[in-house]
Amino acid sequence: MRVVVSAGGTGGHIYPALAIIDKIKEKEKTSEFLYIGTHNRMEKDIVPKRGIPYKEIEIYGFNKKTLKNIKLLKCVIKSYKECKKTIKNFNPDIVVGVGGYVTAPVILAAHKLGYKTFIHEQNSVPGKTNRFLGKYADKIGISFENSAKYFDEKKVVFTGNPCNEAALNSSKMDKKEVGLSDNKDFVYIVMGSLGSDKMSNILVEMLSKFEGKKYEVVLVTGTNHYDKVKDMSFPKNVKVLPYVDNQTRLMKQAKLVVSRCGATTLGEIITLGLPSIIIPSPYVADNHQYKNGLILEEKQAALMIEEKDVTIDNLYEKIDNLMNDSEKLSKMRENLKGLTQANGASNVYNVLASMIGDRNDKWNY
Repeated sequence: MRVVVSAGGTGGHIYPALAIIDKIKEKEKTSEFLYIGTHNRMEKDIVPKRGIPYKEIEIYGFNKKTLKNIKLLKCVIKSYKECKKTIKNFNPDIVVGVGGYVTAPVILAAHKLGYKTFIHEQNSVPGKTNRFLGKYADKIGISFENSAKYFDEKKVVFTGNPCNEAALNSSKMDKKEVGLSDNKDFVYIVMGSLGSDKMSNILVEMLSKFEGKKYEVVLVTGTNHYDKVKDMSFPKNVKVLPYVDNQTRLMKQAKLVVSRCGATTLGEIITLGLPSIIIPSPYVADNHQYKNGLILEEKQAALMIEEKDVTIDNLYEKIDNLMNDSEKLSKMRENLKGLTQANGASNVYNVLASMIGDRNDKWNY
């Protein structure tokens, strides 16, 4: 299978794209890929390290300032022409977009050239780019069933998030790797790979309240906040880390997770059946994290607090109450069942294989 893949801007788009690539490689070892991403976002560093050929294009998101949008329009036209040339030269079997504005010229160029196109939406409420591209994509994979109403439902396939499958199949981390006790429960607190200024301050100040508790606490600050706290003293049952590589392996061991509710994190929480306190980031497009979180809150599968309402005391109380309420945690785990597809990457692969045709694998949903 020859595949052009595009996704960019955040890990919530990039890692599902990489999960799709990994699954295709697993199924068809001779597959070839070309990843088209931005010239200045995180995918430029992440993707080449995986040994995947990378083509960068200059592209920006829309800005409220008119002059910047004039520059953007020029970039879109230029990048569209570049994508047409690049895709034609690579001659893929299919072109896949996994979110972020970088996918717009890629999918449009592929559509214009007559190549088969597939886009994937990770959030419950689709981003502007995917909503626009839905008109041009041949098939659309979604992670939550309620996303279907935003697209032509004849094109829609409920695949689940491609990252979910990797989360389910990952091995558990030995708790000793991060200094935790084998025989104690712990709460895992993380606000994203870069951390959050406001939440980081609240969380750090909250940690002293856990002194003497029978359970342990892991706080992942994000690398940009760790220098501020690395020399501070915390209770013995609290571990403060800059980051955790492949954190899903540690999340699997947690009794409770406190996190943002981006699509990938939420997908892992659902797939692994993890009780959680979710705090949507208010700094994201279309307030999509809040809308993601509503799905769990309405099912009583998580406790959601908006960042503006978070205080040191009320967050501590909610964590401590849940850590001491086995019945409530059990109900959360039960209510998480059936909210999303676990085999997201395999489902996407089967869709792509069926679109291309002449494949042994059949659709399995």
